Amino acid sequence: MNKASAKYIKPVTYLILILLINVAGLTLFFRVDLTRNGVYSISDISKKVVSTLSEPLTIKVFFTKTLPAPYNNTERYLHDLFEEYSIKANKNFNYQFYDVSPEDQGLGSETQKNQEMALSYGINPVQIQIVEEDEVKFKKAYMGLVIIHGDLIEKIQPITSTDGLEYKLTTTIQKLNNKIDALSQLPEKIKIKLFLSSSLYNVAKYMDLSDLPALPMQIESMVKKLNQKNYDKLEIVKIDPDTDAKLENAVKDYQIASLKWPEISKADIKAGTGVIGLVMEYRGKTAQIPLLQILQIPLMGTHYQLVDLKSIEESIDGNIGTLIGINENIGYLADHETLPISGSTPYGNMGREEKSELSNFRNLLSKNYSIQDVNLSHENIPDNINSLIIADPKKDFTDYELFQIDQFLMKGKNLALFLDPFKMIMPKQQNMRFGANPQFVKLNTGLEKLLDHYGINLGGSYILDKTCFKQKVPAQFGGGEKPIYFAPVIGSKDINNDLDFMKNINQLIIVKTAPVEIDLEKIKKNDLNAVKLISSSEKSWEMSERITMNPMLLPPPPPASDMQSFPLAYLIKGDFPSYFAGKPIPVRMINEKKAEEYKSKKDQVKDKPKITHEDDFIEKGRAAKIFIIGSSEILKNTLLDEEGKGRESIFIMNVIDSLNNHVDIALMRSKEQRFNPLQTDIGQSVKTFVKTINIAGLPMLVVLFGIIIWLKRAARKKRISMIFNKQVTGTS
Repeated sequence: MNKASAKYIKPVTYLILILLINVAGLTLFFRVDLTRNGVYSISDISKKVVSTLSEPLTIKVFFTKTLPAPYNNTERYLHDLFEEYSIKANKNFNYQFYDVSPEDQGLGSETQKNQEMALSYGINPVQIQIVEEDEVKFKKAYMGLVIIHGDLIEKIQPITSTDGLEYKLTTTIQKLNNKIDALSQLPEKIKIKLFLSSSLYNVAKYMDLSDLPALPMQIESMVKKLNQKNYDKLEIVKIDPDTDAKLENAVKDYQIASLKWPEISKADIKAGTGVIGLVMEYRGKTAQIPLLQILQIPLMGTHYQLVDLKSIEESIDGNIGTLIGINENIGYLADHETLPISGSTPYGNMGREEKSELSNFRNLLSKNYSIQDVNLSHENIPDNINSLIIADPKKDFTDYELFQIDQFLMKGKNLALFLDPFKMIMPKQQNMRFGANPQFVKLNTGLEKLLDHYGINLGGSYILDKTCFKQKVPAQFGGGEKPIYFAPVIGSKDINNDLDFMKNINQLIIVKTAPVEIDLEKIKKNDLNAVKLISSSEKSWEMSERITMNPMLLPPPPPASDMQSFPLAYLIKGDFPSYFAGKPIPVRMINEKKAEEYKSKKDQVKDKPKITHEDDFIEKGRAAKIFIIGSSEILKNTLLDEEGKGRESIFIMNVIDSLNNHVDIALMRSKEQRFNPLQTDIGQSVKTFVKTINIAGLPMLVVLFGIIIWLKRAARKKRISMIFNKQVTGTS
């Protein structure tokens, strides 16, 4: 090989190697995700969802080719994402990309078929703005996909960004998979256990329960009807505790209500006890359905009546999803003058109706949960919900309603409390003309004594903070920024990122919030664990008197010595003790209208014996959680965005998921939270040093590096020159 050809071997070899690496990169899927949050890797929950598909699931992606940036990056991301899905998925996962050209381009037969297919699925072209040849142009493009699972079809469009895309895909796939497969794949049936003591038949007429003997057949018929749409996965089991003394323990374990009556000699009935209740059970999970309502009627005493059959059927149907882990229900307290979560505000601007202030919260919540309104004033808390949300109640709770909340917690269920310390009373219209300000009245609904028993208290003040949201002032009013002290900005150092569902949440804005105070003695005595989630900055103070929410009327901040950090939200976990332990168990008081109805009825049985009842009271609860924050404003549309991408939206939804044991979903949602603010509480000397390095240090390093290279080259030339001179001298 001559020297002329040898000098080309090395560059040609390098070129071939580079080409081979690029070809391998296109055909072999390999990627290392070096991001802190694993933004470009699918989450564990995504791997689990696609690896457990029991029926074929197909994803059809309709995306126009040759789109400019940033839309072409979205298509590339989809390719990579589905490739990662397919690596972790089983054989039932399939996906395919279809090229759909816009209308202004020539349509081939294949492309036209793809376009018609996209339109048949409801994927329509969207108009995007692009820059070509220094001109802003508009172009139609298809950017959407459909997920097909059995007879169910879900579409996602338009896909203009990669933000939250994995979350949307995984939760949609999970929802479809659960709907189709969960019941059909159950390895065993759901047991519906009817506990009914035969001895109750003897005293039924003394309780005005003439329909009691027909109840077992009615429930059996009801289960048979429900089996038709539930793959025959329900099984009715009738249990008579009177026939087996061993069943007493089961009755206690399920907390079934029992009745007690004295001897009725004229009817030859001995004194005794009996139980009545319905329990659904599947693999250790249980749900209790009451069959008997116990009412306290003024001047008439206790009245018993069977629960409406339709309500029983709805409860059985609703509990199925809860027991097998699909369609989980979340309760929302809809009475006691809480914030309305649905419907519209009756009077908006100019007398028009406006959508609910919590419409964004409801939409975000309904993506993964079924929202069930709870009205404590006339019904018990349904047993098919795992968490109850209470937002800004203003009406007093009766002892019986508090008892319902207390026992809900004792069952191992969870509470999410968004409580305000004050009720704002607007001045009358005639007084508003004279500049009257709203009044703030301290709230005391009765819920406070329940929380105090657990060791939780809501402070009677609003927290103001110098580290707060700053509102821009229009130029005509002087310009600049006006600090809104009652809207604290919570920085990363005041957010507890140690909990999984709080990771990557680096900043929050809370409006009109009260401090949450924890009684450490009671917390320790009750063997509970209180975890602080967020707190205000050290530049905070309280406003408890002469309260105003007008930024122009707020007094200036106090001296630094009067400022401190205040806890704003807590998560309390553990086995809560009942507030009603050692107290008389309250019963529901019937309203006057219904009391008159009962009084107008003539008793069919004279000289009724006094039949007492023992409620399914739980004195010490199972492991449960309470989330509490001193503000309901964070649930409103002013802070929660419609798409659920904002920091406050992610925080609230992560809290809800954690209460329902879906931390994996919370992690997937929050890993794309990429807001990483700079620390602003560092010293001035550090700021000056960093600024100097950025302005002068980096250029100096470049110059220094250039000088070093120049010196090395000069030294090399000098060595070559010396070697050449020696060779010339030796030759001569």
